Amino acid sequence: MQLTDNDRGAELALGGVEALTEPKRAEYWMRPVEFLAAGLLVVMIVTVLANVFFRYVLTKPLIWGDEVASISFIWMAMLGAAMAVDRHEHMRLTVFLPLLPERLARAVEVVGQVLVCILLLRLLPVAIEYAYEESYVTSPALGLPMSFRASALPTGIGLMSVLMLVSVLRTRAWATIAGTLVVAAAVVALLWFAKPGLLAIGNWNLPIFLGLVVGILLLMGVPIAFCFALGTLSYLTFASHSPVFVMIGRIDEGMSSLILLSVPVFVLLGCILDATGMGKAIVNFLASLLGHVKAGMSYVLLGSMFLVSGISGSKVSDMATVAPALFPEMRRRGHSAPEMTALLATGAAMADTVPPSIVLIVLGSVAGVSIAGLFISGFAIAMVLLIVLAVLARWKAKDEDMSGVKRASLSFIGKAAVIATPALVLPFMIRSLVGGGVATATEVSTIAVVYAFVIGVLLYGGIPMRKLGNMLVETAAMSGAILLILGAASSMAWALTQSGFARDLMAIVTGLPGGWVVFMLASIAIFLVLGCVLEGLPAIVLLAPIMFPIARGLGIHDIHYAMVIVTAMNIGLMAPPIGIGFYIACKIADVPADQVMRRIWPYLLALMIGLFVIAAVPWFSTALL
Repeated sequence: MQLTDNDRGAELALGGVEALTEPKRAEYWMRPVEFLAAGLLVVMIVTVLANVFFRYVLTKPLIWGDEVASISFIWMAMLGAAMAVDRHEHMRLTVFLPLLPERLARAVEVVGQVLVCILLLRLLPVAIEYAYEESYVTSPALGLPMSFRASALPTGIGLMSVLMLVSVLRTRAWATIAGTLVVAAAVVALLWFAKPGLLAIGNWNLPIFLGLVVGILLLMGVPIAFCFALGTLSYLTFASHSPVFVMIGRIDEGMSSLILLSVPVFVLLGCILDATGMGKAIVNFLASLLGHVKAGMSYVLLGSMFLVSGISGSKVSDMATVAPALFPEMRRRGHSAPEMTALLATGAAMADTVPPSIVLIVLGSVAGVSIAGLFISGFAIAMVLLIVLAVLARWKAKDEDMSGVKRASLSFIGKAAVIATPALVLPFMIRSLVGGGVATATEVSTIAVVYAFVIGVLLYGGIPMRKLGNMLVETAAMSGAILLILGAASSMAWALTQSGFARDLMAIVTGLPGGWVVFMLASIAIFLVLGCVLEGLPAIVLLAPIMFPIARGLGIHDIHYAMVIVTAMNIGLMAPPIGIGFYIACKIADVPADQVMRRIWPYLLALMIGLFVIAAVPWFSTALL
């Protein structure tokens, strides 16, 4: 669909995390890439399902299954990232741009796109070299050169380079393009001559390149993944002796962990729920039970987020399922759009400890904590936060208009329960299989996709084949955008580690007086900030191996500490003006971010009260273990 100038101006004024404001036209020559990415997604799911069947039914595991799934996954991720560039679907912050005059805002956008082109063209030959070096390594099961897998990186970066160049040339802003190239060349030359001095100041380069540079790029509206990559590239080039070659390896590692295979599968699961109406069936059932009481629709929203979060594994899918089903009735009862969006965002933060949670799975693996224990505790912690938000929602609903609202009849509730039961089975099936150690999160996610698809076809009207193909393409593009952010953030996290930041942080934290209480408060502050500026997984991978040994030495239970830091990160993720999740909620609700920003603070305060209760009372985290 092509947007008019007015449409683009309205989208620009929205603020938050958005796609680039150019028309979302897909290049005709990218259609084969879309088909290939969708096919690779299917291959990945089928391979994981075959692994499950051979392992648990035939007791003969496929020794090559993980390799096929891994190769399909990295190719799908890189092609999906290119598709996201083609469709202008990479997430970015647009808090600052609406404050500028329209002409200046467009010029700043062009500058950002030129910088992304420079980044991609710089990384492309390095990615080719990386793929060539991988040819000397052979995969253990299939016996293929690993360059077959690693070639996905230069292919994806090459496609993104071409697409960004086309996008820049279409702007026809020749003066801005030329000026940007001249200024960029001058800055590069200046920093290159200043490199000895920069090396001499040591870790003061961190706030310059990984703080100031990344922050400026974010304010300019450069897509988040490319902000992280540009900051890391500039730091490695001008403030360290590390080669850029290492950056490509870290991006590869950050994007291709087997545990991340569940990301695109859960995204697809969310699409299936939306297409079949299974998520809406859960929402309708809860509405039939609670819709007639004061703040009833707020309770339904929070309860729906709690239940649906255990199905899709994606905040975006959760919010996109719940908001359209509930917002019209909530608006009729007097809830303002900003107020509903604030509750939606904080409800997503509350529900993120509800399993299956990829953050909890990764945390368990890197910190040596029981994943089953984290899943069990995650229920209890989410319930604490749910109660806190529900109390605030009830207080805010004291003037709610209940005229004409009637209690649903028992027959209506029974009918809604029958319709919702197959959908309600799904979150509990996911949690019991993973929590019980029966299957991995990736395996369970593929089983859930098959279950949802079959149930959706048999009981909820099915999915047209044309729509199914579009869902696969959308899943690949969205997953590519998410995974590219994670890969770029992982490379930045590696740069922080290599700089000695982790060691210095450990020295500072261990030197704090006050024992475990001060350490817990410091941890909350650290992870709140990291939740604002980083997606959870890079922060977990970076800091969990450092912080957990300190927590154990101070007598803090692993599960208790895990729940505190994950909750803090989730709150930070929804905290304006930086938190990415906050802007995603605004985008889904189609409400200007500045309006929601004024309403979200009481809800964030309620979550902070819940967080401090969880931190002060270990019983909430450990009682069910």
